[in-house]
Amino acid sequence: MKTLSYHILDIVQNSLSAGADLVEISIHENDNKGLFTIVITDNGKGMDHHTLKKAIDPYFSTRKERKIGLGLSLLKQNTEQTNGSFSIDSTPGKGTRVKAEFVKDHIDCPAIGDLAGTIHQLMVYNSGKDFVYRHNKNGAGFEVDSRQIKEVLDHLPLYYPEISRYIEEMIRENLKELWEGANAVDEHS
Repeated sequence: MKTLSYHILDIVQNSLSAGADLVEISIHENDNKGLFTIVITDNGKGMDHHTLKKAIDPYFSTRKERKIGLGLSLLKQNTEQTNGSFSIDSTPGKGTRVKAEFVKDHIDCPAIGDLAGTIHQLMVYNSGKDFVYRHNKNGAGFEVDSRQIKEVLDHLPLYYPEISRYIEEMIRENLKELWEGANAVDEHS
């Protein structure tokens, strides 16, 4: 995978395929420790111990139409190439939690990619599913919860053009403020 955004998209697609109707995507950037952490938690069907052990094998997949499952194995490989860490926990009937921690400044760390576009795409084009996106950088952060947006908009579909545009702009603006704010703090330190 070329970017961290692609990894997120791939792992969330796994969650949706596993029947999740709520996916939480949390990103933590810690410049002092030099870490970029992605945590994806879902309420899908989960995996038993046997399946969980095989989940990171690239030649294992629970899908019937495709017998290769590269997403988790590539994510694990990419985290380890940066001297980061990877973990996956799952409980049958309750869901799965994937955590990938990257060393940000490592030469092998993938670029972030279009994070706002990825989160927007997931929220808007998966009707009937809910997403919570949290992003924290050095103690400052924001949260976008599709359930709250739907409630405010009286449950209008998020794919309506005006609503879709608003969601993407809101995420982009929050990320811009977060990243610029963190840079301003760094410059004054």
